[in-house]
This record gives sequence, C-alpha cells and structure tokens, in this order.
Amino acid sequence: MTDAPMTHVPTGHGPGDPAETTITLPAVPAGVDGGHAGPDGQLLYPQDAHYQGYTEEPRLAGLETRDVSAWFGARKVLERVSLAMPAGEVTALIGPSGCGKSTYLRILNRMHEMVRGAALSGEVLLDGDDVYRPGRRPAEVRRRIGMVFQRPNPFPAMSIKDNVASGLKLAGIKVGKDEREHLVETSLRQAGLWDEVATRLEAPGGSLSGGQQQRLCIARSLAVSPDILLMDEPCSALDPTSTRRVEETIAELRGQLTIVIVTHNMQQAQRVSQSCAFFLATHDTPGRIVEHGPTEQVFHHPRDQRTSDYVNGRFG
Repeated sequence: MTDAPMTHVPTGHGPGDPAETTITLPAVPAGVDGGHAGPDGQLLYPQDAHYQGYTEEPRLAGLETRDVSAWFGARKVLERVSLAMPAGEVTALIGPSGCGKSTYLRILNRMHEMVRGAALSGEVLLDGDDVYRPGRRPAEVRRRIGMVFQRPNPFPAMSIKDNVASGLKLAGIKVGKDEREHLVETSLRQAGLWDEVATRLEAPGGSLSGGQQQRLCIARSLAVSPDILLMDEPCSALDPTSTRRVEETIAELRGQLTIVIVTHNMQQAQRVSQSCAFFLATHDTPGRIVEHGPTEQVFHHPRDQRTSDYVNGRFG
C-alpha cells in the first residue's frame, strides 16, 4: 500500500496560523535508507540476501521530538512538544483523555500522516535523524519504530506462528525457513509467551486469551527487530492477571530496546517507567507537556501543581 502524503510544516506554522508555509512529502523509491554498516563498511539492507548472515552488536537508539505541533484540519491538537525519550528505558506518557498523548505517539512512527487532513511541524529524531526528512520511507520508519495498540489485533484465523512471522512479511524481510523458525521462537520468548504456546504454534491466534493476544502482537512487532516500541494503553482492555504479565514483559524488554507507553493507570506508569511526561490540554488550548522528568520526581516531587493534582487523582 502506498503511504498517503501528509502536509509537513517546517516553519512551525500550521493551518490558520500566520505566514503558513507547507510542503508535501514526496514518494520515495524502495531501498533509500534503513541499512546497517557491514564489516567492510558496505551498507546492508534487510531485503539483501547477505544481510541475513550478518549480526552486529545491539545498539540502543534514542528518540527525541523538538517543537512538535500537530493539526487535524484547522484544529490544533498539540503545541510545540519537545521531549527526549532515553535509549533503553521506558518512558510513560500520562494525562487526561483528549490531551494529545495518542496523537503524539502516532506522530513518532509516522502513523499521524495516514489521517486525511493531518499536518505537523517540528522534528522527530531517531538517533539524531529526522524521520520526516525528505527521502525517508514511512514503511522503514514504522519497521524501526513498532506499535502495539490498545486492543490486541492479531490475525484471528492465522496460526500463532504465522502471526509472528507476518511481521517479517509486512516489513518486506525475506528469511529462510530455519531463520524464520528461530525468529518466531525468539520473539515469543521476548514477549513472555513461548512457554504458554510452544506446543500449539499451529493453533489460531484468535484462540488465545486477551492478554496472550496482546503479547502475541508484541512478539509480531519484535520479530522485525525494532529500535523503538510504542505502546498505546496496551493493558486497558485486559484483566489484572494479564496486565501483570504484560508489565513483566515490558520490564524484561527494558534495556533491549526503547519503549514509549501511553497509560491512564498511574500505578502502572510508576511500575514500568523510568521517565514520565505529563500532557495537558484545555477546551481552548492544544495539548502540551506540563512537566517531564524521572518518574520518581514527577510522581513524588512534581514541580507544577497541576502535575501534583493529576497524579494524586484530583482531576482527570
């Protein structure tokens, strides 16, 4: 599927703002970026046959936004959001409904542009490189920055094994049968699901419980070796036991990749994250970050009274 172009506003102005300047991001041929340097300095790409035999030391990637604003049509929903999400850590995004957290999360891996009329300004830097720069392929960005949604979305009639491997197919990564089997097992182990499904890999993904389906979706995202994993309220539709298991999975993944999670559960944010950002919007102002920093500080020693009121349940 061809990604729809999105209006990008490099000057910081958006629809309805003075001195509005917009450009349309062009379509880019396959193979522009996403490569890794091989032992001889040659760039290797996931779609290259010789890439599969090459392994490199895992290198954690950080994510940062600078002055990101966003619109849906003429409605501004985010205002100049700047945030650094440390490599190898879990960053929690908290705040009341409607303050732009999920929109911000979708901006990070270029899903925002899939909405008709969407626009944005500012920079999203993956290891210092803007994911919205001209020449950057959206599909490659979404491979490196994976997403787990609020409700589990496995392919219900597809087997557990094929659900995991479908991530490879969607990303255009071709591997041999043995490597495929290895990636399926490794991804399921990373998602904390292997011991529960190892003897029934051919069973439909839809036969799993809700919590297991969510971990299956995590495994599918992990199969393509992303640098970043975005999670949009991944436990909101789960029971307490399944929530605990997903949180354990997040803890186990910490240090292996960078995780950004949107949650309305204040206890969950404290349990799983090392840093936290509090978003807030009003009826006449777009969402923005009120406060961010180490999770311990945001929850126990906030600098802003609004942060204290929110984390202590006085509104929201």
